[in-house]
Amino acid sequence: MAFTDLFLHFVLFVSLLHFSSAARNLAESESDQPLLFQYHNGPLLGGKISINLIWYGNFKPSQKAIVSDFITSVSSSTPKQEQPSVTTWWKSIEKYYHLVNSKSKKSYSLSLQLGSQIIDDKYSLGKSLTSQQIVQLASKGGQKDSINVVLTSSNVTVDGFCSSTCGRHGSSVTPTSIRGKSYNKFAYIWVGNSETQCPGQCAWPFHQPIYGPQTPALVSPNNDVGVDGIVINLASLLAGTVTNPFGNGYYQGPKEAPLEAASACPGIYAKGAYPGYPGNLLVDPTSGASYNAHGSNGRKYLLPALFDPSTSTCSTLV
Repeated sequence: MAFTDLFLHFVLFVSLLHFSSAARNLAESESDQPLLFQYHNGPLLGGKISINLIWYGNFKPSQKAIVSDFITSVSSSTPKQEQPSVTTWWKSIEKYYHLVNSKSKKSYSLSLQLGSQIIDDKYSLGKSLTSQQIVQLASKGGQKDSINVVLTSSNVTVDGFCSSTCGRHGSSVTPTSIRGKSYNKFAYIWVGNSETQCPGQCAWPFHQPIYGPQTPALVSPNNDVGVDGIVINLASLLAGTVTNPFGNGYYQGPKEAPLEAASACPGIYAKGAYPGYPGNLLVDPTSGASYNAHGSNGRKYLLPALFDPSTSTCSTLV
């Protein structure tokens, strides 16, 4: 089993306070000094990939709709949504595929679609989960041409949640491949709902951060701080999963704590971002909610900046 943590969403603030060398790397994301982003010769996810959602715990139908609409927005084949859109944000990932195709004998392309949704609202493994149990839950989804996304509700604790991570992605082998001769990996993501446990860590800027400048919290676009925080972290991990699924794809820094397509640009959501300020976001004139992307069914979302490997800068939608 291999996994990659998504550091706390306000990692920029923590880095500035506690890890000066890391802080320099992160703070320089929008400066003239380029990040040393490298391709490590491993495979990217390619082909038609289903994103299966595994709901663990108590989620309202409205909360499930926010996330499933986000996945539908990502998997749209054309930028049909009002601009700037989730589809346009995701299409920038294609730059990684263009680069790897130019360096590799293989030709990669990627097409995402919303797959199955599995509901475990009876807490089959309890309300306190280990990393191994997250993989166990992820294994419930289809394991061929899939990314299995485990989402834990606000009353579920997970090893490392809030103290060091808001979510993680990784890979594991299928049970059949362990018993048989073939060896096949599947990719998974876990994200927790931080609404009651640590919104200042994993749902910033929709809640005041624990560390750093205490700027006022922004209004979340779907009126749900916890789930809008899930979307931010899921978006970051989804970008990391497809471009570094097995720990030998695109990333910067050590393999054990890589900075990936989105995590290389922490705290940056729009132009003008700096520590404690997400940037010059769009604001809905009716609700006052801040966002930077339009999605399916009239949704609005806040999505992280993505590292642009062709310019070595953090690229934002607005």
